[in-house]
Amino acid sequence: MKKSRFTTEQIIAILGEGQAGANVAELCRRHGISEQTYYRWKAKYGGMEISEAQRLKDLEAENRKLKQIVADQALDLHALKAVLSKKF
Repeated sequence: MKKSRFTTEQIIAILGEGQAGANVAELCRRHGISEQTYYRWKAKYGGMEISEAQRLKDLEAENRKLKQIVADQALDLHALKAVLSKKF
């Protein structure tokens, strides 16, 4: 996955400017983002504080690790079943 140019704190600051009444088109031009990006960020981070966004990022990382563990265990289980199903 591509790494964002903006940190979570920067994204929340940009969204805060938009909530303060700044023109969205001007805000996007100033920060070098598209309006689609702004509204995608707004849908994901809208109304969050920096601490909440950091917690979301940590939970997403933990979830990614857990999914990897489950996938590894499923492969191990499949291999064991294949070995046990063979007749010697």
